Amino acid sequence: MTTRTLIRGGQIVSMDPGVGDLPRGDILVTDDTIEAVTPNIDVADAEVIDATGRIVIPGFIDSHRHTWEAAIRGSAPNATLDDYFVEILDTFAPKYRPEDVYASNLAGSLECLNAGITTLVDWSHINNTPEHPDAAIRALQETGIRAQYAYGSANTSLADYWNESKIAIPADDVRRIRDSYFSSTDGLLTMALATRGPGFTLPDVVRAEWQIAADLDIPITVHVAMGRLAGRFGMVKTLSDMGLLRPGTTYIHSCYLHDDEWRMVAHSGGYISVAAQVETQMGHGWPPAVRAYAEGLAPSLSIDVVTTVPGDMFTQMRAAFGADRARINADCWQADTPVPEYMPTARQMLEMATINGARVAGFDGRTGSLTPGKQADIVLIDATAINVAPVLDPVAAVVCSADVSNVDTVMVGGVIRKRDGHLLADVGRARNLAESSRDYLVAATGFAKK
Repeated sequence: MTTRTLIRGGQIVSMDPGVGDLPRGDILVTDDTIEAVTPNIDVADAEVIDATGRIVIPGFIDSHRHTWEAAIRGSAPNATLDDYFVEILDTFAPKYRPEDVYASNLAGSLECLNAGITTLVDWSHINNTPEHPDAAIRALQETGIRAQYAYGSANTSLADYWNESKIAIPADDVRRIRDSYFSSTDGLLTMALATRGPGFTLPDVVRAEWQIAADLDIPITVHVAMGRLAGRFGMVKTLSDMGLLRPGTTYIHSCYLHDDEWRMVAHSGGYISVAAQVETQMGHGWPPAVRAYAEGLAPSLSIDVVTTVPGDMFTQMRAAFGADRARINADCWQADTPVPEYMPTARQMLEMATINGARVAGFDGRTGSLTPGKQADIVLIDATAINVAPVLDPVAAVVCSADVSNVDTVMVGGVIRKRDGHLLADVGRARNLAESSRDYLVAATGFAKK
């Protein structure tokens, strides 16, 4: 039976140049699809959502999150990148059971939905046993989030998996997961391969993992040039020399890419994922949003790790916005030169959090903008709240003023996942499972806060 929902009277920021922004407009959703976006829609057979006083935007896209870390949220608030490898990947990760991955992915993806993130790239490098990826995917399925599940390595030993590793991701299990859960490419969930890449693995492992992705026709997502050490690896240059650059690969962080590597990413059809709060806080380097735009790339935003930073896109937009402007202003002050006309804008930050992220996750034909024919991934922001009102510019209101408390309604594929500020899910169960995993992991590792 066909279902229709009319979102009426909202201030629409579509992120589609053809649709534009509407000071007041309606959106008609039929089943899972946006049917129309116009100033006024008159239908009699639709459920009506009154969007008066709401800013209506596409759902946010998080293009890189280690969702499995939700159970150890806030465990490394003062960590540098080097600290993270020891405190998280070499301490907590080896102790993770499948049920801890399930609990974390359940709580983490509900956290996303609560914050208006309708699409998630789940960078799941916690596959200590074959049961671990099954647990992660089951949780994603249950919450109803749109996600790209990125199958990664195990984390049973830092020395084995991250220091010139000789161990490749198991091709047979990647194929099992693909065949079991991702036989179709048009569902809510799709698949990618989360690889470690040059510098962290030996060349034969790099080739083997890239071959897995090629054989299964799934995209690759890889961390590069985070921190000066990783920058010296010349990871993109190494991939180019190995003949492994290919369209659709996501390069995460990219803070210390060399000039020629930027061109290689652009010319090969690669994507950039920026995790601005982590990058500035943990020492990865300056978030490279402006540089990516200058190279003709459309960078996306991601959260990365909730062990250290918040799990919402409002934080990331503001971190990227502030960091790039701070860096440009400081460089110009130091050089005693005028500030250039080109500076990042609030609308670019919203692009990064929506339509650019959809491209990176491979969903831009389905989501990322309020475009008729696309999936109905829609978020309503309460613009009557005292921290948002009065609204002069709806884009500025979302990027510079709003926070998670203002996320009123969230729809994924036409299904309402949050209504009137409340998740339509068993949040108590998810929290209890995450807290139970936390208790086990703290006891298993002897964790003591610093």
